[in-house]
Amino acid sequence: MIVVLLALPFAGAMLAPLVRGDRAARWFGVAVTAMTFAVSLTLLSGIGGPVRGTVDARHAIDVPWIPALGVRFHVGVDGVSLPLVLLTTLLCLLSAIYTLTALPAPGKAPLLTCVVLATEVGMLGTFVALDLVLFFVFFEVVLLPMYVLIAVWGGPGGRAAALKFVLYTLLGSVLVLVGIGTVYAATGSVDVVALSGRGGAGIAHGTQVAAFLALFAGFAVKAPLYPLHTWLPDAHTEAPTVGSVLLAGVLLKMGTYGLVRVAVPILPDGARAIAPAMAVLAVAGIVVGSLNCLVQRDVKRLIAYSSVGHMGFVLLGIATLTPTGINAALLANIAHGIITGLLFFAVGAVKDRYHTADLPTLGSGLMARLPVLGGLLLVGSVASLGLPGLAGFWGEAFVLLSAFQPASGLPGSLFTALLVVAGVGAALTAAYFLRLLRMLVTGPDVSAAAAETSGGVGVVADANRVELLAWLPLVLLAVAIGLYPKLVLGLTEAPVRALMGVFGS
Repeated sequence: MIVVLLALPFAGAMLAPLVRGDRAARWFGVAVTAMTFAVSLTLLSGIGGPVRGTVDARHAIDVPWIPALGVRFHVGVDGVSLPLVLLTTLLCLLSAIYTLTALPAPGKAPLLTCVVLATEVGMLGTFVALDLVLFFVFFEVVLLPMYVLIAVWGGPGGRAAALKFVLYTLLGSVLVLVGIGTVYAATGSVDVVALSGRGGAGIAHGTQVAAFLALFAGFAVKAPLYPLHTWLPDAHTEAPTVGSVLLAGVLLKMGTYGLVRVAVPILPDGARAIAPAMAVLAVAGIVVGSLNCLVQRDVKRLIAYSSVGHMGFVLLGIATLTPTGINAALLANIAHGIITGLLFFAVGAVKDRYHTADLPTLGSGLMARLPVLGGLLLVGSVASLGLPGLAGFWGEAFVLLSAFQPASGLPGSLFTALLVVAGVGAALTAAYFLRLLRMLVTGPDVSAAAAETSGGVGVVADANRVELLAWLPLVLLAVAIGLYPKLVLGLTEAPVRALMGVFGS
């Protein structure tokens, strides 16, 4: 089924440019992404039961690919990767549905469908790859289609933002390749399952530190983590709605997933040595991202900076090197993908209607004019600020809890101090989302309403049925995970404990 999972969007990407007509191409994209999502659901049947090894890959395929280098086509899923696979296929399907009535300029639906499906192949491949070379190949496959998506369908500065995205990502990719090469030179293996089972045995301490540092820096660019995050606000501001949803919902997770799947279990000594610095950078990202959000005028840019803060919480959980911290990081990853995907869908709809994302220009009182769209923004905002009962609460709460007791050998006093600062960052998160709600969603009906009646944008319609079909699954998931976080933790808990056994946890 994993071969089918990868083959469906790959074949769809090859065939999409041959489809004649924008409407047919959009429905073709819906059909392919729906089938891919259905296949991803079948992978749940093999997950669960006793964990068999450090990486308990299910639905695995392991065949020679480049025998001369010992590289194999080795793919599989476990409780760590499957939630991200499901998130990827769901967001791609919802993005395809959204384009049925909201095709971004300049149109070209066959090419847009091709680009989205090619991006899906790279994202899914990254999450199922169990060979370091194969992982790197899929990690890179995402680069070109995302560049095209931002450059062609983005705003006036789309090409510049896409170029900045490519340059940063290429830098990160070089560092990831250096880290993989260092591991291969030290072990003669690129098999993730075998290397994770060894837990760093046979790799000198200095080599582990150097390799981990290279991998961490490379993955930090993709995440993106402070201070390598500056490409993200520009990319989100210029990207079309579909690009922003996939970028925030999935692409950022490729970096933090790389840390959990590759860097930490294969190079535990390096992880332990670098973990305090990781924690410091994580908390700096939380605070810097929040402070930037407090002064943003552009709504898309605000949500982009909020992602920097949320991914800081994910990194802090990973830096504790404990099962609680890693589980919390994986849960926060999924919650962020769901909630931020919803926010970018809603903000994209607002921008399409009013032709701006500038807060003072949009004015307040959106819920009075467009109650459904305003209500969705309200739900997304309170979920993102961590309201109990919604998905955003559990991951970040457990991250803060894990910082009380990091893995043995890590400086507990430092993590306690960082916990306090991260708590302040959480309070700032609430502040900037409440500011967003006050300036845009609630309050008196001003500014944009005047523009409607004066002929500036015409009468603006609320969310239509197709948009609701694309958005409501994310609302339901945000509520479901908020009320029952075991939907995710039930998949991740046992595999994470096996993965972190090398740290004595």
